[in-house]
Amino acid sequence: MKRKEKKAESHKPKKKSFWKRIRFKYKLSFINESTLDEVWSFRVSQLRFFSAVCLFALVLIVITSLIIITTPIRNYLPGYLDAEVRREIVQSAIKADSLDAVLKLQRRYLMNVTAIITGTMKPDSIHAIDSSAYISADYNIPRSKDEADFVKKYEEEEKYNLSAGGSGAPRLTENAFFYKPVNGVISSHYNIEKRHYGVDLVAGFKESVVATLEGTVIYTGNDPAFGNVITLQHKNGFTSVYKHNEALLKDVGDHVVAGEAIALVGNTGTLSTGPHLHFELWFRGTSVNPEEYIAF
Repeated sequence: MKRKEKKAESHKPKKKSFWKRIRFKYKLSFINESTLDEVWSFRVSQLRFFSAVCLFALVLIVITSLIIITTPIRNYLPGYLDAEVRREIVQSAIKADSLDAVLKLQRRYLMNVTAIITGTMKPDSIHAIDSSAYISADYNIPRSKDEADFVKKYEEEEKYNLSAGGSGAPRLTENAFFYKPVNGVISSHYNIEKRHYGVDLVAGFKESVVATLEGTVIYTGNDPAFGNVITLQHKNGFTSVYKHNEALLKDVGDHVVAGEAIALVGNTGTLSTGPHLHFELWFRGTSVNPEEYIAF
């Protein structure tokens, strides 16, 4: 009996370990149904099968992710479009706010220009303008000894260069001394018939542009045609305009003395063909020839 029990136990199938089971190879055959011949076969284990499936799934996920990230399909993902739209809304709001500020600036500028041309603006009266195209106060260059000597030299040279009252020209008070706005050569003269209401002075790039008279800054800004522009209102009814500047050194409301640097010569604006200053002089809304008051 004992021998029979031992033989029965020896014939019982032994359980294989998990590692051996998944590594055990199975044969997969393809047989011709008509001839029953084996057409093709291969051996594979559970471990290799699951490894191949996982690798294929990983590659498929990577390819799908790349397609979604690099194509417009990403816009259809929940939440992604919302973030994109929010970003565009913020950018649009910033642009709209900037455009609104520019429009307000242009409206106020037109009001000031209209008042100056019609002569309704009183001397030194200012419609406050917030300029978006001026150089900050930190850029203001302190006056050096050379500049102080330069201004003094101008004062000595220019005090006798006045030409008072041409035909229809306003008479000046004895204390009105015009400074040359820049030390340069005239390249284009005043010509009202050609609608050239000032003189063009060719000068060195970034050379100092000085105030022709004592006054107050009533406008600083950028014009597509005339570049960086600064306008001064003077007590005696004169208004001076300086165009095509590289940089503006003063802000609206600043009080300047005659001969004080207010800008730097530049080449800004579509009408400029080189570094120069376009200088205009107006008297109670009427343009006058600067050469009748200043010996350039």
